[in-house]
Amino acid sequence: MSLDRSPSPHRSGGWSSPGLTSPFEETNGHSRSQNPSPGKRNGYGQLNGGAQPGVTWGSAKAKSARVNGYPSYQPQNQGFFGRHYRRLSESLPHFARGGQEDRYAEKEKLGRGRSGGWSGSSNSKMKWRELPRRVGLLISRRRKGVALVLLFLLGLMIWFQKPLQYLYRRTSFLGGGSKFVIILAANQGGGVMEWKGPREWAIERDSVKNKKKYVADWGYELDIVDMSTKKRYAHEWRESWEKVDVIRKAMTKYPDAEWFWWLDLNTFIMEPSYSLQSHIFSNLNAHTYRDINLYNPLHIQHPPNGTSGDANAPQYANYLDPETLSPVGDGKSTSINLIVPQDCGGFNLGSFFVRRSAWTDRLLDIWWDPVFYEQKHMEWEHKEQDALEYIYTNQPWIRSHTAFIPQRMVNAFPNGACGDDRKVPEGGGCKTLAAGGMEGTEWECGIQGIHYQESERDFVVNMAGCEWGRDCWGEMYNFRQLSGRLNRSRWERVKDWWGESEEAKTKAKEEARKRDEAKGKV
Repeated sequence: MSLDRSPSPHRSGGWSSPGLTSPFEETNGHSRSQNPSPGKRNGYGQLNGGAQPGVTWGSAKAKSARVNGYPSYQPQNQGFFGRHYRRLSESLPHFARGGQEDRYAEKEKLGRGRSGGWSGSSNSKMKWRELPRRVGLLISRRRKGVALVLLFLLGLMIWFQKPLQYLYRRTSFLGGGSKFVIILAANQGGGVMEWKGPREWAIERDSVKNKKKYVADWGYELDIVDMSTKKRYAHEWRESWEKVDVIRKAMTKYPDAEWFWWLDLNTFIMEPSYSLQSHIFSNLNAHTYRDINLYNPLHIQHPPNGTSGDANAPQYANYLDPETLSPVGDGKSTSINLIVPQDCGGFNLGSFFVRRSAWTDRLLDIWWDPVFYEQKHMEWEHKEQDALEYIYTNQPWIRSHTAFIPQRMVNAFPNGACGDDRKVPEGGGCKTLAAGGMEGTEWECGIQGIHYQESERDFVVNMAGCEWGRDCWGEMYNFRQLSGRLNRSRWERVKDWWGESEEAKTKAKEEARKRDEAKGKV
């Protein structure tokens, strides 16, 4: 039989270990025996007579704490924060199927928590099903750490939103932005005839800033080229023809790019929220047309019948393959290597696309041929634009790889260029015309649309020919202001609405005051 206590050598009982029994029974804060009988104490702190101990356990502990400096013990969950934290932790949900006792009991089951039980057993499927519960249990035990990590990641995403968005949209396998290069003709040297004045510098500044912002949003490349006149050959100046040579250099500079978009300086991207992929290249066949007969301001004959002018006597039919004779080529979007808009006078190269290919290299070589230029540069008013029209008319192999795009998609004109604005149908715009019922009337819709339409939110506007009788800076400024107003954020719209309402109230009060003054005078 084991004893809970060791037997006491004293009649009064108690612990036999010296110093563990206190004879002082506290009653209302006073002891029954305050002064033991005098005598010599032994080494255990008891009197020689062995009647009462001289040192109590509590006093020895307190003395030791004072000497050694032990910190005072504070039980768990004491204090304001400890008590409330305990209540919060108990109120959080547990990820186990049972209660707290069930969770502890589950640990004692055979095979629970052992690495060998996850594979090679008959009930492995059931154990894999418990993986989400185990992960949730682990997260619940590490709530503070997980919360801090999540907050840190959220802060990084908010702080570095633009760089992360740029990297995502730029990658070739995700956003695809690195496949597109925008070539901007900055003309920083001023040209041949005159140096730029303040308005010309302002136009260049706004245009460059507009393109930089656009490529930063979508991850494209921007190649700003100085289009000041350069003497490419000893006997000629070839300003405006240099864009052909610039495109060839850009293809060498950006070997991973696929599409190259040429933009003149007097252009402005009105809708920076449109990506090239969604606006054009996600469905080239739907956004372009191959048959020039659909819109043919130059009256180019297709299929080509030679120079006799007799449509009934095809001279080339016996020498051309069916693909070249077809008005749409092979009909595949992968065969499109040149995308050009047409205005009222023919091809317009203020905004056009070329694709990296062997066909494009061949076209650029012919297009940039100095002999070809020497023969025709005095005859062609629009220089490289007329040259491309000539090549398209007289070289049948060009047609099967060329596509045309509605001008308002990439190169809309201001009102006055190519005539007056013909507007769009009211009550639905061009969608109403596309649904039918308005055919036979000229509208700014489809492949014949020329002028910029605010209601249709056109992508790009080109102030083409503004230097011939129009105000280039005024048009650029107006379109810049319009683009800013159309692309305001929700918060900016609320601020503008509040400002306009306050301004209207002030104006109404002023008008009422003037009316009152007028009545008083009468």
